[in-house]
Formats: sequence, structure tokens, C-alpha cells
Amino acid sequence: MLTADLVANLLISRFYLTVLQDMGGTATFALFLGLAAFSFLFIFAMAPETKGRPLEAIRVYWENGGRWPDAPARAPRRGPRPGSSPRIAADRCRLMTGTRMAAEMAEQPARLASLVVRAGEVARLVGGRRFDGVTIVARGSPDHAATYGRYLLEAATGRPVSMAAPSLHTLYGIEADYRGQLVVAVSQSGRTPEIVRTLEALSGAGGFGLAITNDEASELAARAEAVVALRLGEEEAVPATKTVTGQMVAFVLLAGALGKLPFSSAALTALPSAVDEVLADGGCADDAVAALDDAAQLIVVARGYLYGAALETALKIKETCSLLADGYSSADLRHGPIAAVTHGPPVIDLNADGPAHADVSELTSELRRRGAQVVTVGAGGDVSLPAEVPEALAPGLAVVRGQQLARALALRLGYDPDRPEGLTKVTPT
Repeated sequence: MLTADLVANLLISRFYLTVLQDMGGTATFALFLGLAAFSFLFIFAMAPETKGRPLEAIRVYWENGGRWPDAPARAPRRGPRPGSSPRIAADRCRLMTGTRMAAEMAEQPARLASLVVRAGEVARLVGGRRFDGVTIVARGSPDHAATYGRYLLEAATGRPVSMAAPSLHTLYGIEADYRGQLVVAVSQSGRTPEIVRTLEALSGAGGFGLAITNDEASELAARAEAVVALRLGEEEAVPATKTVTGQMVAFVLLAGALGKLPFSSAALTALPSAVDEVLADGGCADDAVAALDDAAQLIVVARGYLYGAALETALKIKETCSLLADGYSSADLRHGPIAAVTHGPPVIDLNADGPAHADVSELTSELRRRGAQVVTVGAGGDVSLPAEVPEALAPGLAVVRGQQLARALALRLGYDPDRPEGLTKVTPT
């Protein structure tokens, strides 16, 4: 705008007197009147009304080829997020589609299929080494994939697997001995400073550093002795989707390289097809979120292998819906927090056939007796999971169901799940 104004002033100052001398006063002013009228009509027809709209809304207008998104304008049902104005909240609803998140969710079957065939490659990375134990370094969604990896690695190797406390190394600078340890650092971007520094510290203390990241040229990859490069393509939506399930499959491959998996290779090969089946049946998730419409907070519960999926589902709902959600093991929920559930927040339970099934089912019945509203995710539940998938592989499917529930609930409440307010793709802790 400033450039156009300066250029117009330059042209007028350069040619005005010449035009005035050649055409006379009346014709000159008639010419400029015509130009002004043409400019007004051009701007009126071509330029969008931007009054009261945030810059983000204007940017999306031009990205969409000069069209505002078709979603109806309405304010979020519980009001705008803290710190945002009602006008900004309403404009975000106009942009509310969640198309990027949906597109990246839809990529998961093909992306996972490209990963499950790389078992030999991952086995070569650890090179037949024998480790005394495994320590995992992660934050956020990778931490939840790592929780699943912790269960799977300990079951496969029979050796202790622990989650590192990064602050001990980045803030307190403790002296540690990690000789004989496999140190697995997990980061979608490979650029989280805390994860990079912790991997450096534990590798420097004698550990063998292995990075799981979507960016094999990242700083984390450069600091590791071996890298499982996910190669899942860029993830643009702020909530992680394909990178989480990709990290989970990477842990499956790593566990298979170090020990015996609790399921067959055929079951792993069939996992992408099962994910595709879940994605094709998104309607049950859309229906289920109606029960969560008025919730101010909720609880996600599971046990065993599915515990990491409960944590991840709770995080996805927090990120996309501006709603306080917590993930619990069914055992931990019984140790006190269950008292807050009676006639309180609704509960999403994740369950699959296996040793933990009876415990979670019993808890679900108890919660309903106490008056809690429970949405069940599992074979035969309110939101189904394929029954033929082994329990130790079901967490990947449950995470996809959690993505569907979070996206559907965000749209129902009037939020854009692609760009949760106040969050960025890389968190610089």
C-alpha cells in the first residue's frame, strides 16, 4: 500500500503540470476524477473487507484464492480462549476447517506402510549390540509414543527401560554414568533444544545415542550415533498426528531389533491396513463427541500398552479444544482421582482384548455406577477398534481414534484444530 501511494505521488508530480498545460484545467480535473472513480470501483470489487479481521484471517483469504472459508461464523461455545478477543475468536471460526490435520491423519496408512518394511535397516543401526538397559528422552507427543515404547522395549528385551529426566541434565548438570545404556532421543523436528542437550549429556556419560526424528538433517540427528529417520513428510498442522504413530512404529522396529516382539510380523504388516480401516470409519467419532459437548474437562483412561495412547489422546484434546484433559492409568485413577469423577468430568476409556481388558472394563462399570458419563473406545465400544489387532499393536489405532475425537470435538466447539491459539510446532524448552 505504501509503495503504491509513493508511486502514484511520483507520477502526479512528474506529469501533472504537463497535462494541465496541454489539456487545460477542466479536462485535467475530469481525467483525475475518472481515475479516482475507476480506482474506487476497482477496490470495491476486488479488495476484501478486512475491518476487524486479524492478519491471520487476511492471509488465509489470499491463500484460498481470494475466498473466505465457507465455514459459518460462530463464537466458540465456551467463549474465546483466554487472552483472545471475541472478534479474533469469531474470525478463527470462519477459518475453522482442520483440513491440514485431517490431511496428515489421512496420510498415516501409507506412511506407516513405508516404515514397517524397514525392520532390517533399524536392526543394522544397533548392530547386534547388547545393552544393559534403555533410557528414553522425549517431551510432549513423542513422550507419549515413548511411553508405549517403554512397555514394548521392556517386554521384548526383559531389561529395564526408563524415561530420562531432562532437567537433571539441562538445569542441574548432574554427573551420571550411562555406560551400557541405549539412549533413545525422540523429537518430531529434531530441534527441541532440551532434547538435543540431554542426548549430548547422556552420550557423553557413556550411552549409545540413537535419535528418532522426522528430520534426518536436524541437530538431534547430528548429535546421535545412529538415526531412525521417519521420512514422513513435513507436518504442518500444530497437533502431531502422523509423526506420533510413526514414532510408535519406530519403537516397534527397535524392540524387534533388540528382542522378541509380543506379536507376529504378519500382524505388524497388517497395521497400516487397520489404520486405514479406522480412518474410513470416522463417523462413530463424530457421533461420540456429542456426549462431550458441554464438558469443561475430561479424563482419558487405559492400562498397560494403551496407557501412552491415553496420554496422547488427552493431549490432543487439550491442544485442539482448549479443554483440560488428563490421561490416567486405570490403576492410578483408583488411587484417589476417581473421587473427582463421580458426577464430574466425562471419561474416555481405551480398551483392547488382552490382559488389561478386564481391569479397564471393570473400572468403566464402576464409573458408570457412580454416575459418570463414559465413552468407550475399543472392539464393540462407542468408538470401535478392529478386534483382530493384538493388544500390543492396538495403541497406534487408539491414537488415531484420539486424533479423530479431538478434531471432531474442536470443530464442534468452534476451534480450528490446525492452529491452536498460543501453540507452535516446535516448543523451545
